[in-house]
Amino acid sequence: MSSGNVCQPQALTKPAFGEKEVTEVIDRVFGLKVLWIRPLPSYDDQNFHVSVSRNGGEAEGADEYVLKISNSADSQEPDLIEAQTRAMMLLSAEGFPSATPHLTKDGDIMSLQSGDGGPAGKKYMVRLLTYLPGIPVAKIAATPQMFYEIGKLAASLDKALSEKFHHPSVKSLHRGQFIWNLANVPLLDQYIYALGQSKYRAVVEQVIKRFKEEVIPKLSCFRACINHGDLNDHNILVDSTSPSPEDPQFRVSGILDFSDMSYGYYVFEVAIAIMYMMIESADPLGVGGHVLAGFESVLPLTPEERAALFLLVSGRFAQSLVIAAHTARLYPENEEYLMVTARTGWRHLARMVELGPEAVQGTWFETARAYAQRGP
Repeated sequence: MSSGNVCQPQALTKPAFGEKEVTEVIDRVFGLKVLWIRPLPSYDDQNFHVSVSRNGGEAEGADEYVLKISNSADSQEPDLIEAQTRAMMLLSAEGFPSATPHLTKDGDIMSLQSGDGGPAGKKYMVRLLTYLPGIPVAKIAATPQMFYEIGKLAASLDKALSEKFHHPSVKSLHRGQFIWNLANVPLLDQYIYALGQSKYRAVVEQVIKRFKEEVIPKLSCFRACINHGDLNDHNILVDSTSPSPEDPQFRVSGILDFSDMSYGYYVFEVAIAIMYMMIESADPLGVGGHVLAGFESVLPLTPEERAALFLLVSGRFAQSLVIAAHTARLYPENEEYLMVTARTGWRHLARMVELGPEAVQGTWFETARAYAQRGP
């Protein structure tokens, strides 16, 4: 959903490929004929859902892909994009519902291309990824069981990456000043101007201050790992496993957008998942306990990690809301997509801060304890 180059917005150009240009790229680079093409929403990259013919033109022999065009800044870091793609390939091989790349005609997993729609000299990394079926979690009435499964997925995914991902490109995931790494909440001081003098500015300033005082000194106590970093309600796809519309049941069918991968800590991933699952929930403050229970069924948190959970969730709310406000000023034409979280996010963050960590975490821990006593 996001780029690490928020710190240098002038260096980041969102791709502006047209459908005709995309069709030509898929033909020239991948050797495939496009049957139809549809744009997909994106934060600062460009994505297209495409159908291509397998045998030169018959729709019956069609495959579907997502053409992902990285923004100009990320495109200058091929090792980072390779790490993201190799991680997706590893996870797919391990049984996770992750996309895999269709190789170029030269046998590569990606290709650097010029775009006619952007500034002269700009080049963009292009990948053709398998299309994953399903609908975003944001579009369903998610149940406690679904939140539990998402927590379990978050822990299992990070565990697999940290234990099994050894490709040489992994070193690129050490992204010290990456704005979306949860350790970098203090960097929000640079972007808080975007909130103007709104009533929420004081809330964010309080979160940042407490984060600096209470979380940053404790980072060395947390268990390190590789984070997906953006398991939000639009990056997790589900499909129905029940024939009954009156009693819908869902399973996770896709994990999207690995562009926020970085080295972090296990507790970061569960905090990020809790925050995003709160966004559209009818019981936002209750969500955390179900996600936490699922996560701890795979990786129980330490006392130090648990004690930081409230501020980590609050910190991710602050990151998402402040950076969205900043980016919307740079790209007002994309404001509707950028501000999706803000519709309910400000209200949830303000309510959390009002109640305080003891009350909020108490609810989460009580729910997780109930799961541990009776099982999922």
